[in-house]
Amino acid sequence: MPNLSEVMAEVHQLAVNGDNHALDTYRRRWLATLSGLTGRNTIIYYSGWLQGRNSPNVFVNDKDKNAFMATIYQMDRSKGLDLVLHTPGGDLAAAESIVDYLHSMFGKDIRAIIPQISMSAGTLIAMSCKEVVMGKQSNLGPIDPQMGGIPCQGVISEFERAKAEVAKNPSSAALWQVIISKYHPTFLGTCANAIKWSEELAREWLTRNMCEGHADVVEQILREFNDHDNSRSHSRHLSTQKCKDLGMTIVDMEHDQKIQEAMLTLHHATMHTLANSMVSKLVENHLGIAYIEVDQLPKPIP
Repeated sequence: MPNLSEVMAEVHQLAVNGDNHALDTYRRRWLATLSGLTGRNTIIYYSGWLQGRNSPNVFVNDKDKNAFMATIYQMDRSKGLDLVLHTPGGDLAAAESIVDYLHSMFGKDIRAIIPQISMSAGTLIAMSCKEVVMGKQSNLGPIDPQMGGIPCQGVISEFERAKAEVAKNPSSAALWQVIISKYHPTFLGTCANAIKWSEELAREWLTRNMCEGHADVVEQILREFNDHDNSRSHSRHLSTQKCKDLGMTIVDMEHDQKIQEAMLTLHHATMHTLANSMVSKLVENHLGIAYIEVDQLPKPIP
């Protein structure tokens, strides 16, 4: 199995041999190989946030619906879908819309593949699938919603703490007033609604597919993934074993060496694509159909 450096060496050899689109050629070769090994439709959904792309395109957003429409068009949907996810997450409404569309196209026959990391709304999308393929290096993340990078549950917990402390010691009101006054009107209500919305979506999708008939498992998963007091940080990385322990349906990537090689080589090739271009979002299927968002190059200084 080629590692990250060996993949780059193989891509370089293609370029030396005259291939002017070596990265694309190599990535698409392994995307087609993975689909051939599994017998399933395959789409990669990758964001360039780890490459420092300064663009809203790296997050899950409503434009992604167009990407999935373009890449699903003309597929044999009876073969199901493998969705290879690498994303920091993003807009909850967009994630809901994407999942609804994917379910309308493939029903319950969707698997998530996590070669490295899928966080926040990306984890929610994985929860909507029938199973998640993960390796020893793979991670999912908490789904507790954020407002401007601030955890909604943390805001509510802080407000409840303020009420309790002021009731116990009225002289602390001045201190808490400085903090609470920074919240804009309706902020607490918005945070509460976001927490409820995220939990409702996760519960509905897990109940409908991965954890059908196991309500107790669903609640256990939600307590870990949607409780900021448990996760401590929205950026926390939850391991494959942790996901298994919580009751998620996890398939070990290492179970089949040929498929593992295809998944990880495809991942390395896609990461090289992001690192060596201005691509901020890449959604592509095994047929070579791609939807690409590109960051604008900085304007030269006059």
